Amino acid sequence: MRYYRHYLHYRCFSTCSSRSDVSDEYFHLCSRGLVKQAFETFYKAVWPDPQLFSHLLQAAIPVNSPSLSRQLHSLIITSGSSADRFVSNHLLNLYSKIGCFGSAARLFAVMPSRNIMSGNILINGYVQMGDLEGARQLFDEMPNRNLATWNAMLTGLVQFECNEEGLDLLSQMHELGWLPDEFALGSALRACAGLRSAAAGKQVHGYAAKSGLELNVAVGSSLAHMYTKSGSLEEGEKVIKQMPELNVVAWNTLIAGRAQHGYPEGVLDQYSMMKIAGCVPDKITFVSALSSCSELATLGQGRQIHAEVIKTGAGSIDGVLSSLISMYSRCGCLDESVQAFTESASKDPVLWSAMIAAYGYHGKGEEAIELFETLEKEAIEVNDVTFLSLLYACSHSGLKQQGVKFFDAMIEKYHIKPRVEHYTCLVDLLGRSGCLQEAEAKIRFMPVKPDTVIWKTLLSACKLHKNEEMAKRAAKEITQLDPHDSASYVLLSNIHASGRRWEEASTVRRLMKERNIKKEPGISWVEISNRIHQFCTSDKSRQDSKELVLYLKELTYSMKLRGVGQWRWLVGA
Repeated sequence: MRYYRHYLHYRCFSTCSSRSDVSDEYFHLCSRGLVKQAFETFYKAVWPDPQLFSHLLQAAIPVNSPSLSRQLHSLIITSGSSADRFVSNHLLNLYSKIGCFGSAARLFAVMPSRNIMSGNILINGYVQMGDLEGARQLFDEMPNRNLATWNAMLTGLVQFECNEEGLDLLSQMHELGWLPDEFALGSALRACAGLRSAAAGKQVHGYAAKSGLELNVAVGSSLAHMYTKSGSLEEGEKVIKQMPELNVVAWNTLIAGRAQHGYPEGVLDQYSMMKIAGCVPDKITFVSALSSCSELATLGQGRQIHAEVIKTGAGSIDGVLSSLISMYSRCGCLDESVQAFTESASKDPVLWSAMIAAYGYHGKGEEAIELFETLEKEAIEVNDVTFLSLLYACSHSGLKQQGVKFFDAMIEKYHIKPRVEHYTCLVDLLGRSGCLQEAEAKIRFMPVKPDTVIWKTLLSACKLHKNEEMAKRAAKEITQLDPHDSASYVLLSNIHASGRRWEEASTVRRLMKERNIKKEPGISWVEISNRIHQFCTSDKSRQDSKELVLYLKELTYSMKLRGVGQWRWLVGA
């Protein structure tokens, strides 16, 4: 090994160099990850000083090289520094961070002197490797703990969605006299968000307020996220607005809250305010903003955000690229989706899935299949999202045989367990092709529990192919799952009406009235001068609503004069 030559050379020196001989260049080389160069240049000073090995070990983490880590370990043993607990902890941390957990566990077992830090490092290593049971066992066996120990275990529990256990641990921690800091409170609030428990979240909120951490940026963002996830967007936004200073995490929490509650126009408003406030968006911001542009089909704003993406250097990030592909596709610009895809050399399956879905959205199923075949040839990982996009493309292009073949291949060849969304695509594919009996059978015999979406997909196919009997069965299933779902009633009523069964259509409408079920109003958006205008049926809240209704009447009258007689319903919009 190359380092041993330096060691033997070093042994020929009669005097040892002290730490004072180490210049700033050594620390500079370490900070840049140039581990070998740092050791080769300053080995005379490093060898007798175990503390200096720690800089090499820290610098080796970003390099992520098991081989380099083992070489450093050998040098530490040969130099006699392995007995130094400080160096051993750094070596333990290196092995844990680069995924060599077996080496980390073996080192921990033979360390002559361990402390709390040693246990904390290994707990984090267990969590990183997905061994929550191992982390918990080590936590229970530790004779002494500090706040970082509790935080590491709490973070691990919440990370693996053991949210109730995480809150129990916080309670134990408090009972034993430990005062949770912002990290512990952040983890606890994520647990409350996972449980969607505003009641538990409010208790943590109260503790945060008492301890003076309520206005901490990390805690405040976690609080807002918890309230948003628990269904209280207003409370979440209130917390954020009380904070003295907003960073990008806080803004992203606001934006994500609007997105989760179905307010895409609100997302873009917050995005604009964030820029006005001088906060630079990051990849998470861009994904949320571009997704909202996709929902609203606001091409102008989408292009402006694309320009911001390029300015900030986020154009090479796979998640942002995927959002760009989807945005351009949804806005009708398939060529620009293709351009965004081809400019990336990424092998990320999410990016390929986005492009397959874009082809499907434009009814280009053959191109989607061709892209999938290219993906297979290049040995790019295929996942459930890839097949969801592919099935969607086949469904929207009428490629029944190919879609069924891909669904079977997903299970048999790739061993991917279908989710209800995959079955929904398959039902849509069969329904559009007129294979209603087969579609219904798929729902009734699939291994996952059907939801309202899959039954509504079948109901829509029944309307398309005028199958009233099956429509009644589908509507019954929907009302059992969600008695207040208006879409099923409206669809069934329309199916009866299209078959001229007026009495049955009236019965469905009457049933809606008796159950106080109201049809969700139609909403449309239009983008004018980079500003989004929303229009809702019977909405009188706009200041210009009278002018709009008047102009709509003029349009209706003009259409009548031109022989278009079926537009009277527009006047009441």
